[in-house]
Amino acid sequence: MFETRRMNDKNKVIVTAALTGAVTTKKDNPNLPTQPEEIIASALACYEAGAAVVHIHVRDEEDNASMRYDRFEEIVNGIRKTGCPVILNLTSSGGQGFSWEERIKPFKELKPELASFDAGTMNWLNSVVFMNEPEFLELCGKEMIAAGVKPEIEIFDMGMLNTAKYYIKKGIIQEPAHFQLCLGAPGGMEATTENLLYLVNHLPENSTWSTFGIGKGANEVMLASLALGGNIRVGLEDNVYYNAGQKAESNEQFVRRAARMAEEVGRSLATPEEARAILGLK
Repeated sequence: MFETRRMNDKNKVIVTAALTGAVTTKKDNPNLPTQPEEIIASALACYEAGAAVVHIHVRDEEDNASMRYDRFEEIVNGIRKTGCPVILNLTSSGGQGFSWEERIKPFKELKPELASFDAGTMNWLNSVVFMNEPEFLELCGKEMIAAGVKPEIEIFDMGMLNTAKYYIKKGIIQEPAHFQLCLGAPGGMEATTENLLYLVNHLPENSTWSTFGIGKGANEVMLASLALGGNIRVGLEDNVYYNAGQKAESNEQFVRRAARMAEEVGRSLATPEEARAILGLK
């Protein structure tokens, strides 16, 4: 068993704000940013609140899940034009039914510092199959290397972690790897401290990690991550409620809470530049 912190900084916490996602709708929470101007504004507000990373999905004009390149381009360029130093992390999934090229083009062309790499296929929300077949994962990993984009390896269960280790061994994923441990999604592992600790204890020693919980286990997972030396992801993509029965006002509301919780245990939020150093971004 390795030190649970792995290569994370013992004094700093990297907060990722997951702004939109592919599933949540404005019916679930009217404060969800879905259109480019809303997503740009939310990204900037989360940076001001202390987030070092923003994880970006896009929607079409009717707020449906999308992988449209022009939407990514508008959002990424809009954030970059402000001079905001926040680290951009683009999804490579974006929902169901998109072609491999649609999923890969945004990070290939826009070259964010991070992009998601979902390390396996799963029964997403117990309703649809979220396809990440081996050929796609190999292509995705190779294209990330070619584009100079670091994969954020999204792990929903132990099988996905073993798959990621296989691709690290093959050189499809370069070390030091960065993992996002995703707990609480129906079809994946439940959002509990026990499950988080199990995954963390099986991470490669030469890695950094972050985590989030969906639903009722969200706060438990956040607090457990702080105790274990982890980084944190928060936002309306993962939770429309701030607490039970209380809908979240904004993505930055989640970031501000993460900042308070980190401070209570003697850790401060990493700036984007500090996060770049911790994650080994170029």
